[in-house]
Amino acid sequence: MDIQPQTIIVDSWLPDLDVHEFLREFHASFPCIDIVRNDLRPFDGAVASPYRQEILYALNHVEQADTAAWNTAPSMGEPGCQTHRRLSSPAHPMTETLVEQAMTPVQQSVEAEAMRSAEPQVAIRIPELVGDSAAMLEVSRRIRRVAPLDTSVLIEGPTGSGKEVVAAALHRMSRRSSKPFVAINCAAIPEALLEAELFGHTRGAFTGAVQGRTGRIEAANGGTLFLDEIGEMPLALQAKLLRFVESGELQKIGDNETVKVDVRIIAATHQRLGQLSKSGGFRADLYYRLAVFLIHTPPLSERCEDLQPLVNHFLEKMGKNTPVKRIAESAMDLLRAHPWPGNVRELQHVLERAAILAGDDPVLTAAEIDFGDAAGCMAHEGCEKEVSDAG
Repeated sequence: MDIQPQTIIVDSWLPDLDVHEFLREFHASFPCIDIVRNDLRPFDGAVASPYRQEILYALNHVEQADTAAWNTAPSMGEPGCQTHRRLSSPAHPMTETLVEQAMTPVQQSVEAEAMRSAEPQVAIRIPELVGDSAAMLEVSRRIRRVAPLDTSVLIEGPTGSGKEVVAAALHRMSRRSSKPFVAINCAAIPEALLEAELFGHTRGAFTGAVQGRTGRIEAANGGTLFLDEIGEMPLALQAKLLRFVESGELQKIGDNETVKVDVRIIAATHQRLGQLSKSGGFRADLYYRLAVFLIHTPPLSERCEDLQPLVNHFLEKMGKNTPVKRIAESAMDLLRAHPWPGNVRELQHVLERAAILAGDDPVLTAAEIDFGDAAGCMAHEGCEKEVSDAG
């Protein structure tokens, strides 16, 4: 039995029939299938599938990247998967429509409810997010939901848990993907310079301003502005950001004129911004403007089943210019026992350190796993003793 696709891609020219006539007939027969033309124009009236933006992105980049762009598209799943509807060996393109017409209202209601209940499983993992734990699949589902919209998104999660990766995925899957993605870390820039970085300044606006400068917000016009560690932004500057969020207009330092800018704002923080706003550490009105849609990136300690896929991912990434190293089970035991306070970023650094220590050896062993702190060293010694005793 065949699997009904969620999207079809149609050439803008067909050799034996008019493409517009074909599209009308197909849409009439299969109204639930998204239709995308290879000239990047979706068919008017087609229901957008969860993967439309990814398909448009791949089509737009396939000439420059050959088939690489297609490799980022999610697979459709295996035959028999409950998240896809089956067609009963149709002998005619109208078969499914006739079958649906023959269904009673009760049967149609039951089928619709079944499809809604299966919806969370439809959100196949986004390629940038490594791991198939329930927590990461939920992150993928939320990204797919909100990416095509212009809704402001707040990403909350501990340091090193992949908040910037999520922000980049939101931009890539949005309608703004061909426009700039501008990121700024609010905690990495001194308070005295942060306003000029964000809003820009005119020549002579302050001491040292020998020439005018475009701010990060204006540089992101038409695209996405990613405000990392938004919780570290000074309260005085939060008021000016709030005005921009509400009006879409900014005023450079030293300028009396305002500039209209169209950006989608994605913010991220390792803090609980809602609690911080209640205690006065962050403006509540700005919080509610930014947190229209929330995405939580889980700590690595809460998705231990993703550890092995992450290790494989980083080893392959490090093996682009050198032979890919493997990891011994004794080393994996050490990694599984570690609490990972630095999350995925810490794991990447531990593996890079281990690869350097291993030199030309093709396998990373427990001897090369160095967590770089006293607790890690104690765990390392304990595990090495267990491995030695076991040997």
